[in-house]
Amino acid sequence: MADFFYSIDLSILYFFNHTLSSRALDSFFLLITNVNHWYIAYAILLGLCFFKGGTKGKLAVVGVILLIIVTDQFSHKVLKELFLRPRPCIALGDVITPAGCGGTYSFPSNHAFNNFAAATFFFLLYKNLKWVLFSSAALVALSRVYLGLHYPSDILAGAVFGVLFGYLFSLLVIKINSFLTKKKTE
Repeated sequence: MADFFYSIDLSILYFFNHTLSSRALDSFFLLITNVNHWYIAYAILLGLCFFKGGTKGKLAVVGVILLIIVTDQFSHKVLKELFLRPRPCIALGDVITPAGCGGTYSFPSNHAFNNFAAATFFFLLYKNLKWVLFSSAALVALSRVYLGLHYPSDILAGAVFGVLFGYLFSLLVIKINSFLTKKKTE
């Protein structure tokens, strides 16, 4: 059964990494996957939340910062060290790697984990942002498969864990916000 799922993983990987491979997509996904290109968008989003979002916005900023610290470290220091799955660019000799090949393990994808955690977190606090949040998270996650850095199952696991963590952290922020709002009216 494991061989069957691995063959599906490989088929999807090769579809994105080989069949769709082109210079234009290389450039696009290299831009999308690099967190340094997102800092301005993050700063604007967090700035708007903090300065225009009242108590809920301030809690959202603190919450998402804590969320990303927790998800990133949990994925990198616990899950990757537990599973020790080599990246496809290391395990497979024919993977196309426009971004080079990272030296850490593959399972789960931190990019998917962090981005889906943040998307879920903000979606549950600000419902009107769902399309932007989940489209961005999906593109970042897809970029990792296209670039040969992760198997699709790494992305799926990262996304599932991310949604779970984002949900739990948003519940915490919603509870704290409700408590503080109730306290203000007393």
